[in-house]
Amino acid sequence: MFYLIGLGLDLRSISLESLEALKKCNKIYLESYTIAFPYSIEELEKVIGKKIIKLNRDEVENEKFIEDANKEDVALLVYGSPLIATTHTGLILKCKKEKIGYRVFSNASVFDAVCESGLHFYKFGKTASIPKHKAESFLDVIKENKKIKAHTLVLVDIGMNLEGALDRLKKIKDKIVVCSRLGTGKSRIIYDNIENLRKEKIKEPFCFIVPAELHFSEQEFLESL
Repeated sequence: MFYLIGLGLDLRSISLESLEALKKCNKIYLESYTIAFPYSIEELEKVIGKKIIKLNRDEVENEKFIEDANKEDVALLVYGSPLIATTHTGLILKCKKEKIGYRVFSNASVFDAVCESGLHFYKFGKTASIPKHKAESFLDVIKENKKIKAHTLVLVDIGMNLEGALDRLKKIKDKIVVCSRLGTGKSRIIYDNIENLRKEKIKEPFCFIVPAELHFSEQEFLESL
């Protein structure tokens, strides 16, 4: 059996159902390349009571680790909710093709946690991502969303610091939102212009929201931040 398990956003956000499944697993893998965790792998091992094997992008995408699930219980842990990434949908397809039993355990992710900003969930458009390389296609996503009065969630490549990410957003003159460690006891949400945000000490993982036209209740909530 293959278990695809969402960890949620904090160290103890994993569900009881997931913990019960992990007790049966001989091998527990962790997808560790898409996010800077707000806790250590050692801390997570203490919570689940078992050793974790970290996988890089190539190891997840070549899908070989799933093959053992034909004869034993295997789990892949994913920060947030596990099927947000298209790669993980491919893992389920592999299970279907090779007739490997599987279960998916969903959890909270940044995509619902951003509503702590007070912005309405149904008003978010396409998600953008700031890559480490100099491509600026994420700015086109922001422009297109604004045309339909939709907010933009902007994710950031792992390893990029706040200063570097803000440099890539400097063409945006309006106030934006920065969200740090959402879903944890150390979450911070700040609404300000880019120059003022440079003065803040923001810890990973973090993301941005570029608001579009605001409802009066959204405006009130943002100003309260």
